Amino acid sequence: MNQEHPPFLPFVRPEIDEETIQGVVDVLRSGWITTGPQNEAFEKQLSAYCGGRPVRAFNSGTATLEIGLRIAGVRPGDEVITTPASWVATSNVILEVGAVPVFVDIDPRTRNIDLNLVEQAITPRTKAIMPVYLAGLPVDMDRLYEIARAYKLRVIEDAAQALGSTWHGERIGKLGDIVSFSFHPNKNVTSIEGGALVLNDERESELARKYRLQGITRTGLDGMDCDLLGGKYNLTDVAARVGLGQLAQMERFTAKRKTLAQSYLARFEQGAARELGIGLPVADFANSNWHMFQITLPLERLTIDRARFMQIMQEKYRIGTGVHYPAIHLFTLYRARGFAAGMFPHAERFGETTLTLPLFTQMSEGDVTRVCDAVDEICAEHGK
Repeated sequence: MNQEHPPFLPFVRPEIDEETIQGVVDVLRSGWITTGPQNEAFEKQLSAYCGGRPVRAFNSGTATLEIGLRIAGVRPGDEVITTPASWVATSNVILEVGAVPVFVDIDPRTRNIDLNLVEQAITPRTKAIMPVYLAGLPVDMDRLYEIARAYKLRVIEDAAQALGSTWHGERIGKLGDIVSFSFHPNKNVTSIEGGALVLNDERESELARKYRLQGITRTGLDGMDCDLLGGKYNLTDVAARVGLGQLAQMERFTAKRKTLAQSYLARFEQGAARELGIGLPVADFANSNWHMFQITLPLERLTIDRARFMQIMQEKYRIGTGVHYPAIHLFTLYRARGFAAGMFPHAERFGETTLTLPLFTQMSEGDVTRVCDAVDEICAEHGK
């Protein structure tokens, strides 16, 4: 292979095996391609994984968050505490139900919502807390639920990136209040597009079912009623079959990601990037599923900005990178609601400097070395 033109290395690539592909073919040939037996099987497997709790599958992790808020009783005018360091869907769904997002800054070490600041943000209008488990790293769930119980608040866990993560040996989704997972193609387990809600009881499960399909309840062969305003959020059987194939490999996927993350951390212990002050994620191999490997760039010690850094990675080294995530409160939609720069400095700095490096199960140790070498070379060439 010509080393001057190595194959392009994306920052993420889903791994879908031939058995799953054949399973999708079988579903297509069955004639039942929308929500049906595959969806039911997918929900049952997810429920078993989550200790038998009720699970409903949806067509996206955004839908699950919105419906989770509705099931939790969040109404127009209520406040929901969350983090500004997430994909914008986390707070957009709060607006969708007519509630008010209340941002709390992040802990710069974990990059998750700073639970020490949450109590200061609680008001009589606060209805729920929506923590995000960034890159698969859970918050301190003991502390989270201690706060929730003390103030009688609901919790909707945005665990979009955390399927396969744990807290003190217990799977995320097994304990807690309402839990939302995503199966977007960049997640550790994908159903192409999709999501799932882990719920507390059959009442909530039935509500989720109705919200998922226009609020409809059927009775017998010809009876039908609609008693709440739902939407169209159901997961197809084609997508569910992909999810089933992925679930069967989740433990292997997680183990491989941890191995690659360990290699990244070891490789970055020294080198030009480390000398300049590159920021590394918390080395938590007990709880995190290592959904992403995010560094923070020491931009004050570089002569180039992040965009140029990413461009060099792509054009010279043929390596893809990502940005996860700009601080939500600085988007135009949120500035128009009174948010401004300087309100949440840790989230802002993280959003300005974060860079997501490739991490997916088909990578090799050589790929990790290649990425780290590229980062080091750029830092060495453009360091002050």
